[in-house]
Amino acid sequence: MTQMTRTEQTLADLNQPKLWTGINAYRSDPLLVDGTASLPKPLRDEFDAIGRQVTSAEAQELARMANESPPQLRTHGPRGERLDVVDFHPAWHALMRRSMASGLHSSIWENLPDERGRAHKARAVRFFLSAQLESGHLCPLTMTSASVAAISASPVVQREWAGRILSRKYDSTNRPAMQKSAVTIGMGMTEKQGGTDVRANTTTAERVGEGIYRLSGHKWFMSAPMSDAFVMLAQTRDGVGCFLVPRLLEDGTANGLRFQRLKEKIGNRSNASSEVEFNDTFGFLLGSPDAGIRTILDMVTLTRLDCALASSGIMRASLAEAVHHTRGRKVFGKNLVDQPIMTRVLADMALDVAAATALSLRLAEAFDRAPVSADDAAYARVMTPVTKYWCCKIAPALIYEAMECIGGSGYVEERPIARHYREAPVNAIWEGSGNVMALDVLRVLARGKDLFESVFAGIARDLGPSGRKTVEVLRAATSLCERDEGAARMLVEQLALSAAAAELNRIGAGRIADAFLETRLAAGWRSTYGMLDSRFDSAYIVDLLYPAA
Repeated sequence: MTQMTRTEQTLADLNQPKLWTGINAYRSDPLLVDGTASLPKPLRDEFDAIGRQVTSAEAQELARMANESPPQLRTHGPRGERLDVVDFHPAWHALMRRSMASGLHSSIWENLPDERGRAHKARAVRFFLSAQLESGHLCPLTMTSASVAAISASPVVQREWAGRILSRKYDSTNRPAMQKSAVTIGMGMTEKQGGTDVRANTTTAERVGEGIYRLSGHKWFMSAPMSDAFVMLAQTRDGVGCFLVPRLLEDGTANGLRFQRLKEKIGNRSNASSEVEFNDTFGFLLGSPDAGIRTILDMVTLTRLDCALASSGIMRASLAEAVHHTRGRKVFGKNLVDQPIMTRVLADMALDVAAATALSLRLAEAFDRAPVSADDAAYARVMTPVTKYWCCKIAPALIYEAMECIGGSGYVEERPIARHYREAPVNAIWEGSGNVMALDVLRVLARGKDLFESVFAGIARDLGPSGRKTVEVLRAATSLCERDEGAARMLVEQLALSAAAAELNRIGAGRIADAFLETRLAAGWRSTYGMLDSRFDSAYIVDLLYPAA
């Protein structure tokens, strides 16, 4: 047995548990292991490797450095020349290199033998695990992956760009896209006066050739500014169009994009988001000149899945850290995890994390099966905004509660949970806030009520005996929303909880599903965690979902 160092012995004497590190994030997650048991062994071996890597001390140090050394904008060079370059810490590039090698930006489009028919689910597991390390660098990888959906609207652009978008050889050099081994793609939708209402955007696009337009305007948020090209919206003579805008022209000169400043964000610090103005900037039209919103929404749908997965991942990592800490700390003569009130708080949170994980992975499976299954296509359309809404909405409060379980030492920057807490709000805001998701659900309800009936039938089937009553409540909520738009959030939340309970039951989570169902659907209003009563075995829930290392 290795002897403790004097420092380690001192910390043990002072009742300070070791940091949560070196614990395989995949192997220690029973829902994830059971949910991927049917996948080919090479995939499971890959998940195992990612699970080891994301909790390693080396990877955690990269995450720390990338967040403590945020990107820096250099607008001008020493001669006064315009540069518009954003410098990233080497740790950022190391994270990007590793995640691109894993195919987080490409795998759903590669038609890999082991992933046929399950590419979205396989990538979802990788993304969920990677979010437990550092979410900022996942932003450009999300947009790069999703951009292929928008770029496919133009076969010419797709032929020119797809090979470099799907390349796994990370290339951070500041060169024209066609001279690089791989490229990343950013996005520019938001403008000051428009915000969510992208039809109010004032950026203009003038046709100068076949499929080529000249753009002028500004973007209030454009992430990530060192991407090799950006998917943008602009007003054409025919309506709102969608464009792929290179950052550099083929000769290496700037394409008119002038970065004004980088945003000082609460979280997501390792990643850069910029304000940008542009004039005489050339872009390639994607789709028809009046179908830009429809074209970019194909991209946005995929990014919303990633928002849910990332939120679920950082909740899992935060609660795992809290459970680990409470197991190693003694309070009033017991391990903290065994104190009844603490046990119930942890178990209550564990139910939400399990539900968010199951719901996000179920959505990924629906994306896989949608081309061949009408029911899964309906699920993907209805449940994308619902899943994004609920998983992202609960993350900040849950991570805060996990931080409180750790106590005062949880409220310091040395712990990963601080990074997760700062990161948590962005997924609820990015790619559509809560109200935008609720309005999206109402749009589906107005245009395709039959889609809801398909989802309801699945929920009723998977819930078993309680399914019929739950669906009656959901139908009442949809009827209310048809009369009262302001009730949309009630429908979305009820649908999220019902679908999560149904999925937990379908995958055989048994007592976990029962506890979630009773406390979330049958109980009254709850504003904090720890409201489980003695009918539920809190210690069983914690030990099952967070087995001791």
